[in-house]
Amino acid sequence: MGEEGEKELRLGVNIDHVATVRNARGSSYPDPVRAAKLAEEAGADGITAHLREDRRHISDRDIERLVEVLEVPLNFEMAPTEEMQAIALRHRPHAVCIVPERRQELTTEGGLDVKRDENRLAGFIAPLRDAGCRVSIFIAADRAQIDAAHKIGAAVIELHTGAYCDAFHEGRTQDAEEELGRLREMAAYAHGLGLEVHAGHGITYDTVQQIAAFPEIRELNIGHFLIGEAIFVGLAEAIGRMRALMDTAREG
Repeated sequence: MGEEGEKELRLGVNIDHVATVRNARGSSYPDPVRAAKLAEEAGADGITAHLREDRRHISDRDIERLVEVLEVPLNFEMAPTEEMQAIALRHRPHAVCIVPERRQELTTEGGLDVKRDENRLAGFIAPLRDAGCRVSIFIAADRAQIDAAHKIGAAVIELHTGAYCDAFHEGRTQDAEEELGRLREMAAYAHGLGLEVHAGHGITYDTVQQIAAFPEIRELNIGHFLIGEAIFVGLAEAIGRMRALMDTAREG
């Protein structure tokens, strides 16, 4: 791949929390699919949606409509369950990102423990890969987890950036520097194995450039912050500013 391709950094916009607001009142609005189309028009390179077991935000119908109307790729986040596998195989989205999921968590709290569950996960992702989906595994920046993801045949890993972002915003400077260093080292390590490297969770305007500067990272997936910022400035402007910060970091 040429130098231009190596420098490309895609932005995936997660629209889950538009559905969270909708579901808070049990209404039909705001419509996450409308948000997805607005994000697409604003320059998002892909749309991410997490269909949870308890359907707390994105619904089955949302996924159906996203598949129907999106022109950019859909990244379907899902737990490694038979139900979610069947849904993914029915819709065959461009990408499937396997994430851990617990009913009581507010948001995804950490990466998937691939090493502990290698055999089952290898069998789980095989039909998804055979169906033409790009399979990604959401993991911590940990060498053993990266090795396991590579071993089971994942094409992509998404590094969990939440620990870094939390430390940064809480003013824990040393912890933030250590977490950023770990992300930098593991992004390079995964890239060296031939994995495509993505990153996401907790990223804001204040933390995006530090992560976007890593040349091995090809895609950032950002949702909660962008949807929150959109309340004040609109989704297109929020995405535009994030995109500009990413581009500046990658060009630097």
